[in-house]
Amino acid sequence: MDLSPYQYDKLSELLERHAGIRLGAGKEYLVVSRLGGLISHLGLEGFDGLLRRLQGGGDRLLLTHVIDAMTTNETFWFRDPAHYQILTRDVLPALDSRQARIWSAAASTGQEAYSIAMSIRGAVSARQLPMDFSFDILGTDISEKALQQAESGRYCGLAATRGLDHEQRERFFSAEGDCIEVQPVFRRNVSFRNFNLLATYAALGRFDVIFCRNVLIYFSQERKRDIIERFHGALRPGGCLFLGSTESMSSHEDLFEMRRHGAGLAFYRR
Repeated sequence: MDLSPYQYDKLSELLERHAGIRLGAGKEYLVVSRLGGLISHLGLEGFDGLLRRLQGGGDRLLLTHVIDAMTTNETFWFRDPAHYQILTRDVLPALDSRQARIWSAAASTGQEAYSIAMSIRGAVSARQLPMDFSFDILGTDISEKALQQAESGRYCGLAATRGLDHEQRERFFSAEGDCIEVQPVFRRNVSFRNFNLLATYAALGRFDVIFCRNVLIYFSQERKRDIIERFHGALRPGGCLFLGSTESMSSHEDLFEMRRHGAGLAFYRR
């Protein structure tokens, strides 16, 4: 399926405007491989037909399908495990109250949000946190398809093994063949909703901790700056932001104080 430079530019503009996804140069193959099947399934006249439908502005469902197809949902269980240790040993014990609201932004298929819940309950059992410690975790993502997987709490194939050892599989999940399902106790405090990081954060309320890891690399510098500033506004005073291990926030020292951990990772305190 052919994709002209004009079509690529228009699709790139549309994705950045509606989802913040910045393709940049040289990603034509990605667009063709991810949207070609959608175009064929809908019987559209190539990328011209797709653009005509999208530029009309009235087909929100099609736009959702395009964003779903172009979103990178790369995640696995307990990714960057030191972050979960920092959360349970340093960040949560330092809160003024025995409760916490945590936001897993761009939660993808839910492994991060559930890993947070599992880590907190493990810390309570190990007496690292008070027995009456309470928490709520909100996982958000722009992809409806990813959120359906997250809400199901059921994972198969590679998603049922990546990042997990045998003890964790036994402790946190119920197994059925090559699939696993998160046990109810670890789902109890976790909810998911569709949310675009370019939208206003006011309706979400305030948080003690925000995880937004390995996501901002897909945004332009201007978008990244805006999102970080709004994360600052969504955090309670003293709240903490976790970014990916390869991401930095060197231009926001006025908003966040970087705290280093022995494992070489950092987190950021408002």
